[in-house]
Amino acid sequence: MTFVNNPCAPPFLIHRLTTHPLLSELPMEVLHDMGARAELRSYRTGEVVFHEGDPAHHWLLVECGHVELVRYGCDGNERVYHRFGCGHCVAEVAMFMAHGRYPMQARAVGSTTAWRMERQALQQACSQHPALALRLLEDFSRRLYHYINEVEWLTVSSAPQRLAAYLLRLAADQGPRLELPGSQRQMAAHLGIRPETLSRLLAQWQAREWLSGERRHWTLLDTTPLRRLAGALVRTF
Repeated sequence: MTFVNNPCAPPFLIHRLTTHPLLSELPMEVLHDMGARAELRSYRTGEVVFHEGDPAHHWLLVECGHVELVRYGCDGNERVYHRFGCGHCVAEVAMFMAHGRYPMQARAVGSTTAWRMERQALQQACSQHPALALRLLEDFSRRLYHYINEVEWLTVSSAPQRLAAYLLRLAADQGPRLELPGSQRQMAAHLGIRPETLSRLLAQWQAREWLSGERRHWTLLDTTPLRRLAGALVRTF
């Protein structure tokens, strides 16, 4: 990890803050206060940004590259929960946790730079501007609802249904040419299926010409059967 000293960095940060949907309506002086003690840090691919259990004193705003959140199970296997790209906030939820610690590990994916901003500044901004606190609460609630649905999804769905729904979600963001956010073993752990089951499904679907590719790069050729599989999992809201 390295520090990047750039006399033009603060205006870049202010631009990021003013264009972020959660922060864009804040007065300019509040944004300047939030970024006054910010640091722009550079990370190599695979470098840990913070460890699970570390004191949560800072949250991040990704400038370039990606940061992914990872947790390790009792069996030692890792699960990638989410990947954040340019302009995304990371660990802002942790700034409000009573235990004051990061609940997951964060690491860089590729060459990454991110603004590191203080917990106290975000909490103070919420105290001074309740509208910001409400927007953050709405965003937290949206994420909680997503994870509740995901727990139900993992409980009642079959392996083909989970994989189909997952690929379609990726395609909604990336288009038909997909880059998996992690290895196939990591994806299998995320979907709650065995790695060999995942490999078998991908081979079968490739033989049926539903998709093509290998390792982390795939192209969806026919989404109709995938949508039929995933259809039972779609909620109305």
